[in-house]
Amino acid sequence: MTLPQAPRTVWVLSGAHLVADLYGPALPAIIALLVLQQGYSYLAAGLLITVYNSVSSFAQPVIGWIHDRRGIGLPLGVSILISGLFVPLIGVAGDYLLILLCCAIAALGHAAFHPVALATTGRLSEDANRGRLLSYFVVGGNLGFALGPVAAGAALDAFGLPGTLLLALPAIGIALLLRIFPPAVAGWIRNAAPHAGAEPGHMKEWRGMVVLLSASSLRAVVIFGSVAFLPAYLVGRGYDLLVANTLATAMLAAGVAGQMAGGALSDRRGRKEVIVAGMAIAIVTLAAFLFTGGWMSLLFLLLFGFALWSSFSVTLAIAHELMPGELGLSSGLLLGFSMGLGGLGVAVIGSLADSIGLSGALTVLLYPLAAATVLMAVLPYRGKRTVMKTS
Repeated sequence: MTLPQAPRTVWVLSGAHLVADLYGPALPAIIALLVLQQGYSYLAAGLLITVYNSVSSFAQPVIGWIHDRRGIGLPLGVSILISGLFVPLIGVAGDYLLILLCCAIAALGHAAFHPVALATTGRLSEDANRGRLLSYFVVGGNLGFALGPVAAGAALDAFGLPGTLLLALPAIGIALLLRIFPPAVAGWIRNAAPHAGAEPGHMKEWRGMVVLLSASSLRAVVIFGSVAFLPAYLVGRGYDLLVANTLATAMLAAGVAGQMAGGALSDRRGRKEVIVAGMAIAIVTLAAFLFTGGWMSLLFLLLFGFALWSSFSVTLAIAHELMPGELGLSSGLLLGFSMGLGGLGVAVIGSLADSIGLSGALTVLLYPLAAATVLMAVLPYRGKRTVMKTS
């Protein structure tokens, strides 16, 4: 049964998620100034981001597995503090190898936070509110992802590269908060009983996870591809850069609303139903955005962001219900591994943009989105519809 303080605790975890996700998107702003002031090549700059993303993405399932098996993990505040100290040090480290090491250590801190925090959120939930509570947690990360470049840009604009040290302040603050109000789950039993929605048998659970992971990776290609190339596409349509970036931010804001709506709706109407419907709407609205113009096209863009993100926390809920005794591992696979694979797909979209144009490359995103929708439709999961309870 969910503890009465569960929503309050999840909001604390959501705030921690916001701070944890400030640092990854702050990296490009820092690295851009390193290129300008210290003369690093674009290859060297790209390697820093590749190291950060790869270490973070592919370490998460391992950290989650260790958390499930041994019940151990870094305290959440310490995990955030690692990222929050080593990303700022990138601006003042000077030596390239030291900067590379800072990226790797910061990525490990980022990786240590997510599966443990998400598993903790999962243990605070029950069938009737799992989608809603997980959406609260995920929205914090969405906000951090959006605020990271702004925070880094402001610090760099005011003080140059030494200004990156100011970025340590949010991590120090949230680490102290988590020290004072540590999230805890009473009665955590590692080997929980299978959820009613999961098919019996460990192999069948993993079959479901493979399908879910594949669909989530394809969706991640669409998420990263649209975020990466949307501003340039809008500039090509005639919008100035400020307006284009504002519209991209508006799409992400619509995604936050979709995240909340999808999580709550899945508790009432069924998880697969919400995911398949959201992805199908995302296909239609992306196509409509690309093939229409004017204000109607922009409306479809906002609807696309809403629909695409509406399924995100719901897939996490399904992962937890498929593998209730391995919340850390399932969280690491969905938040880390699948997003890492999806991020790799952005290079393919970029290559297509070089050869067939940006409009054609964004149109190609319809195919992985359609494939993800089909995979979710055939996912071996029979979760029951529930009536949301007040917790």
